[in-house]
Amino acid sequence: MMQGLPRGIVHPARAERMFRLTRYPPGAVTEAIVQHYWIVVWDLRDRPPFKQGVLAHPTGNLVFERGCTRIYGPAVALTERLLQDSGRVVGVKFKPGGFYPLLRAPVSTIYGRSVAFEQVFGTAAEPLETAVLAQEDEREAVRLVDEFLRRHLTERQAPVDRNVRLAIALAALIRDDRSIVKVEDAVRRSGLHKRTLQRLFDRYVGVSPKGVIQRYRLHEAAERISRGAADWTDLGLELGYYDVSHFIRDFKAILGKTPQEFALEERTRDHAAAE
Repeated sequence: MMQGLPRGIVHPARAERMFRLTRYPPGAVTEAIVQHYWIVVWDLRDRPPFKQGVLAHPTGNLVFERGCTRIYGPAVALTERLLQDSGRVVGVKFKPGGFYPLLRAPVSTIYGRSVAFEQVFGTAAEPLETAVLAQEDEREAVRLVDEFLRRHLTERQAPVDRNVRLAIALAALIRDDRSIVKVEDAVRRSGLHKRTLQRLFDRYVGVSPKGVIQRYRLHEAAERISRGAADWTDLGLELGYYDVSHFIRDFKAILGKTPQEFALEERTRDHAAAE
C-alpha cells in the first residue's frame, strides 16, 4: 500500500478531507507496464457534491466504475470529476508507454479520449467489473485486476518488447531528472535523433516528448504553489522557462488557471476549511 496523495491531485489538502485514495503496487508480471493500482472511496451523503481536479498525466488508466468501466487515454489537460453521495472506483494507472502492449496500436490514437473495455480486451467488462467492485477487501479487488492483466499479457502474448521498455525508461527519466526541460535535453540524454524520439513517444506513450516534459514540470509547479511558492518568475526559470509569460500560458493551458489564480484559489479553500 502506498500512502499520501500522488502529484497531480489539485488542491491536495482539501481533497484528503473529501475522499480516500489508496494505491497498491502491481504484481511481478504486471509491474512491467503498471505504475500502480488505485482505489478512491468517498462518502458525501451529508455533504454537498465535490468537484476534484486531476492534472493531465502522460499515461492511460483503466477505470472500473459501476456501469461505465472504460480505458482512458492520456488526458489533454486538467480533468474534473464530480463526487456525490457515496461510492468507490478501482483503477489501474499504467506507466507512460505501458499501455501499448494491450492496445496494440499507437497510443496517440486514444489521446484525450476513452475507449470501451471490450475494444481493447475482446471481452465484456461486466463480469470483471461486478467481481472487482463487489470485494470488501481492497487487496482482493486489486488481485482480481492484476490477475486479469497478467493473463492477458501472458496468454494472449502481448509482448513488452524493447521499444516498450525504452519508452517507459525515457518517460521515467524525464519525470525524475529536473535538468531535462527541453526536447533537446531528452534527445541528448537518450542518444536518439529528435525525430526518432518523437515517433517513439507518439506510438508508445501517446504524448510528445515536449508534452511529457511540460506535464511533469507543471505538476511540480502546481505542487510548489500549493506549498506557498509565489514568485512565478523564479519558479518558471527553475523549471526551464526563460519567459515568464510562456510559463503562465502553459500553466493555464494545463490547469485552466494562471499561477496567481491557482494560488488564490488554494488560499481561499484553505481559509474556508479552517473556519
